[in-house]
Amino acid sequence: MKFILLAVLACVVWRMVMGRWPWQARKRSPQAFPRAQAQALLGLSQGASRKEILEAHRRVISRVHPDRGGSNEKVHEANAARDILLAELPAAIPERE
Repeated sequence: MKFILLAVLACVVWRMVMGRWPWQARKRSPQAFPRAQAQALLGLSQGASRKEILEAHRRVISRVHPDRGGSNEKVHEANAARDILLAELPAAIPERE
């Protein structure tokens, strides 16, 4: 009986700390996709510009698009990689005249 009570208590604590039950699957967020993996997927170096990121994304999409024999999952991965790399770029400073 003590074991069952401890197991229930552990599950409740897990829920309070993690925000989900122990048996629920973890949700993957786009931010969980590591920057290095995003760069490798798009074939970019560390200091890639916005233009380079967008061009690399177009190249990858043209290879993995479902119309060309790819899969939706690969397209989603390429989009997530693009979004992560673009989000980490510094904001453009508007020019003053």
